[in-house]
Amino acid sequence: MLKKIAILLEMIKFKHTVFALPFAFMGAFLAQGGIPGLRIFFLVILAMFGARTCAMGFNRIADWKFDLANPRTAKRAIPAGEIKLREAWAMVIPAGLIFFIACYFLNHLTLLLSPFALGLTLFYSLTKRFTWLCHLVLGIALAFSPLGGFVAVKGTLVGFPWMLSLGVLFWVAGFDAVYACLDADFDRKAGLNSLPSRFGRQRAFKLAVFFHILAFGLFTATGFYCGLNIFYYAGIIITGAALFYQHVIVKPSDLSRINMSFFAMNGIISLTIFAATWLALATS
Repeated sequence: MLKKIAILLEMIKFKHTVFALPFAFMGAFLAQGGIPGLRIFFLVILAMFGARTCAMGFNRIADWKFDLANPRTAKRAIPAGEIKLREAWAMVIPAGLIFFIACYFLNHLTLLLSPFALGLTLFYSLTKRFTWLCHLVLGIALAFSPLGGFVAVKGTLVGFPWMLSLGVLFWVAGFDAVYACLDADFDRKAGLNSLPSRFGRQRAFKLAVFFHILAFGLFTATGFYCGLNIFYYAGIIITGAALFYQHVIVKPSDLSRINMSFFAMNGIISLTIFAATWLALATS
């Protein structure tokens, strides 16, 4: 049983929760003006765990036949036969229920927004079948993270820094477009859509740079809107350096260091912005 659980957690890349969770905390901390209460803190974690587990599990179910045909992904748990489809569904459905239950116990507006937030993450798994805008759809889905954290505390959207969610949108769209370069050739042959498969790796990289410039500007604007102090902007400088570095170490013709770009640098970005926000609020 423990081995099966470990395989399921690896299948959904549980450790990559670090991408979205800090932004949910950031939204909650900004709404509270500091650390929110323990109850809200726990429910936000529970909601994020449920949403991400449900979405990633559904993604693996929806794409398992493509994963089987793709040499890069053929060893994933479902195509490799380590996890049966019914076992994956047995994780996805309860995870979705956990998300809705957590939203119910937060407040009415969080519950009202929950179907849109989860629905977008599930919808993303199908978008590569018909549009190369799939990266932006994923960005919109993850943009609900700070919004959800804010609403979890406030119970309203009044005062929410919309530039923060827009920053998350373009940050995610940028790194997802770069990561999609790994499967550009396969996607083209399989009739799947992405920026690299539609426009080529070179143009996809240029668009990713543009997205990340927008994200950096929007993250910076968030600090001005929220009246955050110098500690936040110190974090923004680190964020800018991490964004720049991930475009330096990966090229359209050399994707060998994409794990460093995709996982390490983007993990640093989300954690740094959250930590900088926390520190700024604590010292104001």
